[in-house]
Amino acid sequence: MADSRAPDRVRKRIEAISAESADATALRRDALDALAQVVEFDAYVWLLTDPVTAVGAAPLADVPCLPELPALIKAKYATPVNRWTVLQHAPSPVGLLHDLVEGELARSHVWQEVLSRYEIGDVASAVFADQFGCWGFLDLWRNNRGVPFDRVDADLIADLAPSLTAGLRRCQAETFVEPAAPQPGRGPVVLTLDDDLRITSRTAASQSWLDLLLPPRPDERGIPASVYNVAAQLLAVEAGVDQHPASARVHLAEGFWLTLRAARLASEEPVPATVVVTIEEASAAERLELFARAFGLTARENELLGRLATGDDTRAMAHQMSLSEHTVQDHLKSIFAKTGARDRITVLSRALGTRNTGPGSGVRG
Repeated sequence: MADSRAPDRVRKRIEAISAESADATALRRDALDALAQVVEFDAYVWLLTDPVTAVGAAPLADVPCLPELPALIKAKYATPVNRWTVLQHAPSPVGLLHDLVEGELARSHVWQEVLSRYEIGDVASAVFADQFGCWGFLDLWRNNRGVPFDRVDADLIADLAPSLTAGLRRCQAETFVEPAAPQPGRGPVVLTLDDDLRITSRTAASQSWLDLLLPPRPDERGIPASVYNVAAQLLAVEAGVDQHPASARVHLAEGFWLTLRAARLASEEPVPATVVVTIEEASAAERLELFARAFGLTARENELLGRLATGDDTRAMAHQMSLSEHTVQDHLKSIFAKTGARDRITVLSRALGTRNTGPGSGVRG
C-alpha cells in the first residue's frame, strides 16, 4: 500500500533543502533525490537561468542524448510549447507535454527532433521565477514504457516551485559573499557556430574560459552548454519565438561572473551568416543588477545602490532621488539587512566583486 504521507514528507524535505542549501548544484541534486521518492522520472535537465534574459546556464542533467546536446538545446529554444518563458506567465508554473498535445507527441517539435529517438513518452516542465526574475527551469522525462505524468505530479511540483525559486535565488546571492577571485590573462574570447550549433572556430584564448565553464575530463575538450544556450536563444529571437536578449551571466567560482552574448556576424554571402558567441568578464553594471535581484532589493533600493556605486554621499543621493536624508538612511539599512553587509563599503565590494579596502576606498558617507 502506498504511503499517503510520503508527499507531505517530501514537500517538507524539499522546503528544508531550499532554505538550507548554499550551493545551487547541491540544492538541485538533493531536491531531485527527494522528488524521485514520489514522482517517477527517467531523466532530467535542470538549468539555472539569467534572471533578466531567462537564458539557461549551469545545467544539471542526466539524459540519454548528451551526444545530441546542441540539437536538444536548439529544439527546446525553438518552440513556445511548455517553454519556461511561457510557463513563467501561465496560471501554473508546470506544464505536461502529453496533456498539451493530447497524446499526439509528434505535434511536439522537441519530441520530433530529439526525444522520439530515446523512447520518451512525456515531459513535465517547470519554471522557477518570482518578481525578481527567472532563476531556472526543469524538465523531467518519463519513458514511454510508463504512464504519462498526471495532475497529481504537476500539482506537487507546482506547490514546491515557490520554495525552490527562493532557494535558487538565495544560492545566487551567496555567490556575492566573497570578492571576485582575479582571473589573470583571460580576456574576452570569441567562438563561431553554424545554425546547427556546431562550433566552427574559436579564438586561441577561448579554451581557458571553456575549461573554467566546463572542467574537462582528461584528454577532453568540451563546450559548455551556456554557449549553446545563448546561440539557441539568438535563433529563437530571429524566428520570433521569444524576444529576450541572447545573453546570459554565468557564475564561475569565488564571486567571479562571466557574460556570454550571441550575435549574427554580418555576411554578404547568400548563406546564413555565422553565429558569434563572446565570453567576457561581467561588467560592474551587470553585476549590480544581478546583485540587486538576487537579494530582492526594491526598485528604490536598487536605484540607491547604483548611486552608491558612483560615489554619491547621503546628501547627494537624497537630492538626486528627491528623498530626505533620513529616508535614504532607512533604505541603506534595509539594503544592509537584506545583504548581510555591515556598511556601504562592504555592500559595494560584494556587489562589484572588489576587495574591501576600508575607509580609503572612495565610498563616502
